[in-house]
Amino acid sequence: MPLLNTPFQPGQCRAAIAAMPQGPRRDIAVAEYCYFSGQAEKAVRKAELYLTHPDWDARLSACLIYAYANLTLGQIHQTRVALTELQTTLTRVVTNGNQGAAAAFVGAAAAVLLHLPLPEQMPPAGEFLPQLPPGLRAFALYVQAHYLYLKEDYARSAGMVEGALIMGAKVYPISAIYLHLVAVMDYMSLKQTQLAKEHLLEAWRLARPDDLIEGFGEHHGLLGGMLEAVIKPGWPRDFERIIRITYRFSSGWRKIHNPDTGDTVADNLSTTEFAIAMLAARGWTNQEIAEHLRLSPNTVKRYISNAMTALNIKRRQDLKGFMLR
Repeated sequence: MPLLNTPFQPGQCRAAIAAMPQGPRRDIAVAEYCYFSGQAEKAVRKAELYLTHPDWDARLSACLIYAYANLTLGQIHQTRVALTELQTTLTRVVTNGNQGAAAAFVGAAAAVLLHLPLPEQMPPAGEFLPQLPPGLRAFALYVQAHYLYLKEDYARSAGMVEGALIMGAKVYPISAIYLHLVAVMDYMSLKQTQLAKEHLLEAWRLARPDDLIEGFGEHHGLLGGMLEAVIKPGWPRDFERIIRITYRFSSGWRKIHNPDTGDTVADNLSTTEFAIAMLAARGWTNQEIAEHLRLSPNTVKRYISNAMTALNIKRRQDLKGFMLR
């Protein structure tokens, strides 16, 4: 993933790609940019050319991009093909030094971001993280922090993010964006809304100059209504684009996640209903949700009631069974 591993100033992403020598590294960087800027169709076309390339790094990168871009497009068969190729490649090269570290990184990213179990061949993070170059290491730390979040170890996850940013991850904007977003998830779970807001705004500051908007759509359901509270009032058109990405990505994500895990993450709620139901499932009161989203408590109550009706449940505590982990 050469673009993940490239430091650049916000607004200089495309210039950084143009400065790369022509060849697989630059082509993969273009595919990365297409994906992270919400251009899934272009990302698929660019990545597809390298799915069976003899260069392992190019192949691993292409498979990861191809899997997630097709997920966004609802092309689940193609996503599964790419995930199978990733698994095969992981088995072949996971013990081979730097190639093994790259394979382990990609395997962890593919599994954790889909909220699926880690591959059986996955080495401990402490073994492969030090072998990664700095930019990939920063994104791998995001994956580890996301994993801790899924385990509900929010304080440890947030500490990992803060440490990664202090130690230099912030110079790799794409990795830094994702680190900030998982910090938002952690701090919202801990009800530390001011810290969550600060991390979201920093992610937005890094992303907006290069239109690196994909991550916000991917994480919408986990951000605890923070996009509605912060981005929607200030950047309504960008918010609309994020929501379009959210609907596309979430639909594809559920088609992989729900069958493979047996979970029943809701797919029949609006993004606002889902965001409010997520907060309610985390133990937020109607008053707390109302203050956070600048709504009336009665409006919050109505959204929760609509969500429960759509999910055919009668108890508020049952919402958790239909929300993202």
